[in-house]
Amino acid sequence: MNKIRVLVSGAFGRMGREVVKAIVAQDDMTLVGAVDKTGVGAEIGQVCGLETLGIKIEQDLLSALKRTEAEVMVDFTTPLAVMENIKAAAETKVAGVIGTTGLTAENLEEINELASKSEKCFLVAPNFAIGAVLMMGFAHEAAKYFPDVEIIELHHDRKLDAPSGTAIKTAELIATGRVAEPVAKPAPLEKINGARGGEYLGIKIHSVRLPGLIAHQEIIFGNQGQTLTIRHDSLDRSSFMPGVLMAIRKVPTLKGFYYGLESLVD
Repeated sequence: MNKIRVLVSGAFGRMGREVVKAIVAQDDMTLVGAVDKTGVGAEIGQVCGLETLGIKIEQDLLSALKRTEAEVMVDFTTPLAVMENIKAAAETKVAGVIGTTGLTAENLEEINELASKSEKCFLVAPNFAIGAVLMMGFAHEAAKYFPDVEIIELHHDRKLDAPSGTAIKTAELIATGRVAEPVAKPAPLEKINGARGGEYLGIKIHSVRLPGLIAHQEIIFGNQGQTLTIRHDSLDRSSFMPGVLMAIRKVPTLKGFYYGLESLVD
């Protein structure tokens, strides 16, 4: 059996380590490279608490992609680095599974163009937890009957971007699911600027960043005499791995740009 050759970009980070451990445990995948700007030279197996894998963390992504002949790059880095990483993957004809958030609409358009030119598949997913994908789908359906809604997203205190990519994607799905617009409300008198949260597509989004959290989101719909709350909690980073592994298996057989894990779910 030919195994899928996978390189992890951002391998030294917390999500990167989980991805490494998940890949090593699969019979149909092989880890061929680990790249990060931190931990350069460290043996990735030892970093992840595994047996020695014979793979050291290196810093030059483009060089690593060429040398390892990777088929798929998994990227969990930062919004400041991810676009250059995707360009390197496109240049070397390597498919991409992108979990880094903070990408703009312009970034997504550029990734679409890179996927087209390279004739490879690039998946950008704000959230790889299957439960989060279901949460967003349920919110899309609920928006038909509950146009009034607010989103509260809660993440660990080291997350750089706000609101989260999941919250933005959820708001987009709610906006397309609405058949009626919310009733106009008087402008709030904010005693503290920003107390009512940010607004995207007419939906208030509130971001919480605290130690002890991983990734959580609550969607609260309101209607006459009732509320509907849809919530998802990722209590451990391992919750994202089934989605990441599914994406790794699918992108080598596809071409083009996909946004959201739901685009790959049957």
